[in-house]
Order: sequence, then C-alpha cells, then structure tokens
Amino acid sequence: MTTADTPRFDAPLGPLDGRYRPTVAPLAGHLSEAALNARRVHVEVEWLIHLTASGAVPGLRTLTDAEVALLRSVAADFDDASVAELAETERVTLHDVKAVEYYVKKRMENGSLADLLEIVHLFCTSEDVNNLSYALMVRDAVHQVWLPAATALVEQVEGMARDLRALPMLARTHGQPATPTTLGKELAVLAHRLRRQLKRIAAAEFLGKLNGATGTFSAHVVGAPDADWPTVSRTFVEGLGLTWNPLTTQIESHDWQAELYADVARFNRVLHNLCTDVWTYISIGYFVQVRGQGTVGSSTMPHKVNPIRFENAEANLEVSNALLDVLGSTLVTSRLQRDLTDSSMQRNIGTAFGHSLLALDNVRRGLSGLDADPAALARDLDETWEVLGEAVQTVMRIHGLDQPYERLKELTRGRRIDAAGMREFVEGLGLPGDVEKRLVELTPGTYTGIADELVDFLDS
Repeated sequence: MTTADTPRFDAPLGPLDGRYRPTVAPLAGHLSEAALNARRVHVEVEWLIHLTASGAVPGLRTLTDAEVALLRSVAADFDDASVAELAETERVTLHDVKAVEYYVKKRMENGSLADLLEIVHLFCTSEDVNNLSYALMVRDAVHQVWLPAATALVEQVEGMARDLRALPMLARTHGQPATPTTLGKELAVLAHRLRRQLKRIAAAEFLGKLNGATGTFSAHVVGAPDADWPTVSRTFVEGLGLTWNPLTTQIESHDWQAELYADVARFNRVLHNLCTDVWTYISIGYFVQVRGQGTVGSSTMPHKVNPIRFENAEANLEVSNALLDVLGSTLVTSRLQRDLTDSSMQRNIGTAFGHSLLALDNVRRGLSGLDADPAALARDLDETWEVLGEAVQTVMRIHGLDQPYERLKELTRGRRIDAAGMREFVEGLGLPGDVEKRLVELTPGTYTGIADELVDFLDS
C-alpha cells in the first residue's frame, strides 16, 4: 500500500476522545477548547457588567436589570453553534480572544446595548481574559469532576480497610517474610496517604488577575485616572470566586497551577503505589477476582482473569503525571514580561486530568471485583513461624538473656521454622512462666500488634 492509498479516517487521534470518551466526558464541559471559549465569553460579559457598575469610568452609564440579564444570557446560551461561529470568526481575526470580543459585540449591536459596544474588552489584554478563564475551568473541573471521583475512590479503599481490619497477613518488607500485619491496616495506610493529598487539593487556591498589558494598570490610569483600579480589579476577580493576584507581568504567574498539579501528581503516585500493591496481592492469591469479570482474560488461556484494571490505571497515571509534571515545571517560567509557551502548554490540562480520571475509574472497578481469600493468607502465615523471631528476641532482651538477636538469627535465618520448633526454643529459655506462656501461645496470625485498632485513625 502506498502513501496515497493509506485510508483516511475521521477518527480521534487520542484514546481519551476515542474508546475512553464515556469515562472522561464530564471533563469536556470544563477543560475542552469549547469550555475555554465559554469561560472567555463569561469573563467578557461579567467584566462589562462590573465595569459599568463600578463607576470607574466617568460618564459610563449603568445597566438596567434587563440588560444585565441579556448579557448573562449570552454566556449562559453558549452552545455548539456558538463554538462553530467563533471558529469561523477566528479564521478571520487569527486571534482567539478577539473573536470572543466580536462574538459578544454581535449580540449587543441591535438593541439597547449598542452604545456600549466599545466598552466590551475595555482595559483588557487577552491574558486578562485567558488567565481568569483557565482559573475558572480548572477550579470547576477539580471541584465538580475530579475531586468527587477521587473522594469516592478513597472512601471505597477506607471501606475495604475497615472490613478487612482484623484479617492477619504476612508482611513482606523488601519482598521477604516480615512481621505480620493485617490486610485492612495496609489498605488504611494507602487510604490515609490518599486522603491527605485530597485535603491539600481541596484547599487549593485559584488565582486571577486583571491589570493590563504589563500588570501596571497603565491604560486604566490614563483612561480613568481617578478610579481605584486595584480595588476594581480585586472585587471583580474575587466576585468570580477566585483569589486576586496583585503582582503580575502580562500573565498571571501560574504558580498556583504548578502547586495544584504537583498535589494531583502526588495523589496519582500514591494511587499508583496502591495499584502495584493490590496487583501483587492478587498475584500471590490474597485477593481473588470474582465479580464483574465476564471479560476475556486471555485469548488462549480461558482460566485466566487478568488484573487489567490496575495495569490500565498504572499506565494512565504515568501519562497523567508526565503531563502534570511538565505543566508544573514549564508554566512557572515566562521570559521577561510575556512569552507564549504557556498558551500551548495549558491546552494539555484536560488531557492530564483525563488520564487521571480514567485511572480512578479503573481502580474503582478493579477493587469492586475483589474478595480477600483468608485461607490463602492463613497458609502463608502458618508457613513462616520464623517471623516470631522478632518477638522472642525482644522478650529475651527485656529479661536479660544473652545474645538474643544472635541466637534467633542462628535459629531462623535461611530456614523454615514450624510451630513445634519455635515453641521448643521458647520453652528452653527459662523465662518466667507467664512470659513463656505468652510466647508459646503466640502465632504468626496473632502477632499483629494493634494493627486492627490503627484502622480507626482513618476517622481522626
């Protein structure tokens, strides 16, 4: 087949707009190109309303309630036809924000607002509109889509931790048999880590500015020298539900974005750790995949049920973090007072959150299909009595016996010890009766400390 014969498909280039579209579709209303333009229209309209109400410009009339409602309907009614119209206008202007300005003006030119056409976008540089639009987009995407999905996942893990809080499990530090724990406590550790990151993300600030071409209010002061422009700007930005940034160049510095993306990436990395741990527990039989597994596991081996949800999640978390990391590292730098690297970079925010959201969905579905296998956990514990060596040598130290560590090392290292062998060793130590009884009755399955109780710290 030659290049000329290559089929040309009208199909998505990336998976988020292809096979995974149903999962990530809720983000499209916040982090797509269309969503960006909708927020731009919103900002332009609200700035016009704010400017006329502020009294900052001498002689500028105020709006009637009906005119305010009409202007806000321009933003509220933004739809697919609006997107197409803007695209057509931009082909002429070759400037996206200028196209938005013309879009708003067109809806004002034949009514009572016609006298205010040139007040649209007054005192604004494009970045005044863009930075506020991106802040609104990201804020709403985080709080309305990503955080609810991430919170539901953490609650699911917390629920599993509570259900499995008392199920003994052999720990595997460095992949080797180690002091037993409980399956619930280990899940609680992961849930606690994830919850801490959610608190940071939920408390994130979303900054915005409106101060002109180089952040100095220069045109504002020349045009209306008697106005308190910092106050006009601050009240507008805060009225949008954002935090006002008083000191910027032409662009808002994007530091808040870097902070947010670092926190989301850290959440992703902890979630990746959960995926690899759960994958391992599945591989050694601690979890059995039993529900919702009507899919084909292998094209040739019908017995297989592959942990694909966790593997899919790992891959998507890695893609998400690659994008979040480059967003955070790139957006904090702008040459002198302005360059356009941020313009292209910010268009990838939706993709970064999309892959994270897809991972959240996969992990939730994967966890929903798991049951713990207590018999498998018990078998591992019963085959590793040597893990009681830590407990025995600790008691020996307390009671002043010679070389406790070394004697347990000789007994246990490189060999399997059964219940009889461990008890015989303990009974030969000459410990006080009650102490000896406590050690003799100890088993790998009961040597879990207060792991069960520690799960309650999820509620603190």
